[in-house]
Amino acid sequence: MLVLTRKLGEVIKIGDKVKVVVVAVDGGSVKLGIEAPGEIPVHREEVYVKIATENKEASTQLDKDSAKALRDMLSKGSRRSGKDSERSGKKNA
Repeated sequence: MLVLTRKLGEVIKIGDKVKVVVVAVDGGSVKLGIEAPGEIPVHREEVYVKIATENKEASTQLDKDSAKALRDMLSKGSRRSGKDSERSGKKNA
């Protein structure tokens, strides 16, 4: 981890596109201003963790829903195959 010391109004650059400015210092709290292009998401860690957890849960549910839909399709396909065999058997008889 890189640890930097900055005073009020000073800046940290991250690459060419991200700029972090010390906006205020109040007791044990520091306010940072962050300038970044829209394609670079910027979140507090607790918000990031919540988003990641919700995405994982949604993905897991989607996987379960997709698996159920696939099972349903396959079971309908097997039933149709059986009916097709019966029909072809009747035609040949």
